[in-house]
Amino acid sequence: MSARIRQLEQFIVEDPADPFNHYALGLEYANIDTHRALQIFEHLIDNHREYLPVYYQLAKLYERLGQIKNASDTFTNGIAIAKQQMDLKTLRELNAGLEELDGL
Repeated sequence: MSARIRQLEQFIVEDPADPFNHYALGLEYANIDTHRALQIFEHLIDNHREYLPVYYQLAKLYERLGQIKNASDTFTNGIAIAKQQMDLKTLRELNAGLEELDGL
């Protein structure tokens, strides 16, 4: 286990309500343990639905795992939240991800 992962896990112990710490931990795991990354990202959406950055990463992870329906649903859910939050940059990124997915 990397020092960065240990550090992020400690941050989560110290402040479990901060979604960024969970998100950063999921990113660290995304390239070394997709199952663990999936658990972290899904937990984040379950507990911090409004945390927009996770939608793109989770959708791309689903796509990489061949779970195309889950990827599409995740992009779509993130798009709805980005519209509510009027976050145009994230909205563009999520729309682009969904369009790319639809092109597969």
